[in-house]
Amino acid sequence: MAQGEKKRQHKGAGHRKRLRDRFLKSGLDGFADYEVIELLLTLATPRKDCKEAAKAALDRFKSLQAVLDAEPADLCQVPGVGPTNLFGLKLVPAVSRRYLKRHLEGKKALSNSRDLFDYLEHTIRDKKRECFVVIYLDAKNRVIADQTLFTGTVTASAVYPREVVKAALAHSAVAVIFAHNHPSGDPAPSADDVAITRKLIQACGVMGITVHDHLIIAAEGYFSFADQGYMSGINAAAESR
Repeated sequence: MAQGEKKRQHKGAGHRKRLRDRFLKSGLDGFADYEVIELLLTLATPRKDCKEAAKAALDRFKSLQAVLDAEPADLCQVPGVGPTNLFGLKLVPAVSRRYLKRHLEGKKALSNSRDLFDYLEHTIRDKKRECFVVIYLDAKNRVIADQTLFTGTVTASAVYPREVVKAALAHSAVAVIFAHNHPSGDPAPSADDVAITRKLIQACGVMGITVHDHLIIAAEGYFSFADQGYMSGINAAAESR
């Protein structure tokens, strides 16, 4: 190995150690987004300087969240990122989602809404297509499980009330919370969102399943049908049919 290459590797090793020591001492406080990406890239690239690749990834995808949610094939188009060193970029978000899911299961969803929003944000907020998720609850409103039932186009999901009720019964759910994402970034409900919520409440009500809320998760925030007073009106409309 050439002497210059050895010096570059030695310098890179010292830089990575400083990054890791900073993280172990203070967490991610003070880290720039590109440094977080760099740290993740080094998990599978112990002898290569990943700073420029990290900056290139951030420049291409514009945000840390977008880098972590990018498809592997798209990440591999970034200079310095390949099938091997993108391992950390894919592993850490997956671990985070599993952690948040396990943290939520068994808790009362209605009194732990922050945990619920955190989980849903990490799961569906930045998906490029709409995903419709159902949170299944027991008689004490504790989370039994969650499931992505439908995945649609960029603008809409095809949601079938019969399939929702079937899945809820299969989980022995007494109540449910619905959630879906808006790839547009705007969490405001559309007319279709209101219409399908009405149909779902009516279908679930026939089987004695309570619908507590329908959440829309987007880059600009979230919308809660319950918090905004929509649920009472939709329930009343459904019951009058």
